[in-house]
Amino acid sequence: MESREKSMSASKRPMTRFACVVLAGLAVPAASEVARAAEPQSPDQIIKALKPPVRATRGLTISPADTTRNAEDARFVDTLRKRTTRSLTTEERDKITSIAQKKPSVDLEINFEYNSDRLAAKAMPQVSALGEALSSADLKGSTFIVAGHTDGKGGDSFNQGLSERRADALKRYLMDRYKIDDGRLVTVGYGKTQLKNSSNPTAAENRRVQVINVAN
Repeated sequence: MESREKSMSASKRPMTRFACVVLAGLAVPAASEVARAAEPQSPDQIIKALKPPVRATRGLTISPADTTRNAEDARFVDTLRKRTTRSLTTEERDKITSIAQKKPSVDLEINFEYNSDRLAAKAMPQVSALGEALSSADLKGSTFIVAGHTDGKGGDSFNQGLSERRADALKRYLMDRYKIDDGRLVTVGYGKTQLKNSSNPTAAENRRVQVINVAN
């Protein structure tokens, strides 16, 4: 009984990663489901998720309100280029959230060292796939928001700062390794304010990086 209690206690220790989003309920997922949740997405999968959907244009009309709103969104994104996520205000983060809801996006598991913004060695396959996708001809010219999220463990201020530092660290790596222009990557941190699985605040799917294509 004592060894079981120790094992359960160890399972509640904080983990050191953002994680890809996988819908989960209160029940503990099967081992096969955990394996699928942790499997990195390929460059092709990321490209497919971030490419705008193809829409039929015959008879399609865009309302003046939509045109105005799209132009306003584009101008707002332009003000965020080459800024660190730590410089964003709460209002700007909320605006990014609103824009992101209408754009193609993908959630990825990106591992970091414990309480650090240093990318972990096991994160490299997923980071490499992301770099290949964002630097591909398919996504050429697009601007991406890189949004960091933590789980619900720990204080608000700590998690906010950690999510910001990790988003900025990932941006720097993508710029250095894949020569992605600074202006094409806008970073933002949300800490634990946008839990994917609010019924289980410490669940792995809450620790994630979301990438949104805002130029399409």
